[in-house]
Amino acid sequence: MNRRAMVVGLSFGLALVVAGSFAGCKKPGAGGEKKPKVALVMKSLANEFFQTMQAGAEKHQGAHKADYDLLANGIKDEQDVGRQVQLVEQMAAQQCDAIVLAPADSKALVGACKRAMDGGAVVINIDNRLDADVLKERGLKVPFVGPDNRKGARLAGQYLAKRLKAGDKVAILRGKEGAFNGQQRLLGFEDAVKEAGLEVVASQPGDWETDKANRVAAAILTDKPDIKAILCANDSMALGAVAALKAAGRGGDVLVVGFDNISAVQQLVREGKVLCTVDQHGDQLAVYGIEYALEVLKTKKAPEDRETPVDLVTAETLKK
Repeated sequence: MNRRAMVVGLSFGLALVVAGSFAGCKKPGAGGEKKPKVALVMKSLANEFFQTMQAGAEKHQGAHKADYDLLANGIKDEQDVGRQVQLVEQMAAQQCDAIVLAPADSKALVGACKRAMDGGAVVINIDNRLDADVLKERGLKVPFVGPDNRKGARLAGQYLAKRLKAGDKVAILRGKEGAFNGQQRLLGFEDAVKEAGLEVVASQPGDWETDKANRVAAAILTDKPDIKAILCANDSMALGAVAALKAAGRGGDVLVVGFDNISAVQQLVREGKVLCTVDQHGDQLAVYGIEYALEVLKTKKAPEDRETPVDLVTAETLKK
């Protein structure tokens, strides 16, 4: 699919994909004639990663129209946690059979998941793991289907370390505070940095957003002009860091690492403006969750966590 066309076609706020309307998200009838209704609730649709996730889910449903109906939606930006809670509650109120959720906040969405599950819905957690302690407090078990974010970030950090020497100073742009995947990516970066003997001189949140990451990176470059690299917990923030480096005239001497493998960063990797990124296969991540939800609905078995692939993306791998 042409990504430029895809971006134009997906708007901020709700993006509805349906075989059936929003109000038509109901449980199968007594005779079992109706197909399961699966709701996909994502994070920011301003982020190409979730646009890709939605497109992958649509493609899968289009190839399995006889198996299930799909309603896909998301929030305007990563900070709109309250709106995402509302979306999950609306899916529960409409009695969807399953909800596949990429939570914007690992703790704040647990209550909405409980209400959905109390109403009989199967909930599958993708992308960003719900907080284990909060789940335990609520007496919930929600399966996580997704990658090992710490492992993926460590791969990127180790690749970066090969270009640096012990003692070199680096900065980290973290994700939104409270997001489990952001915490894991930070740990992965720190694992690699420690192994290589690098020094983290700045570690600040960019909240997954390009504009904020741009401002934070610009401030770090002013305060710590001798840094050799910026490790970014997602590609949107990597774009912000690259722009800050360009504005400061530092694009050639500070390496940038990302995470998510969006098309814009792929191009920057090819051009040498981003050293590497990490592919967690966003086009398939929702599909993994949807397929698992359908399996649980069919078998009625208690679901367990499932780990999905994560791969390092470099200029060399993009040539293959």
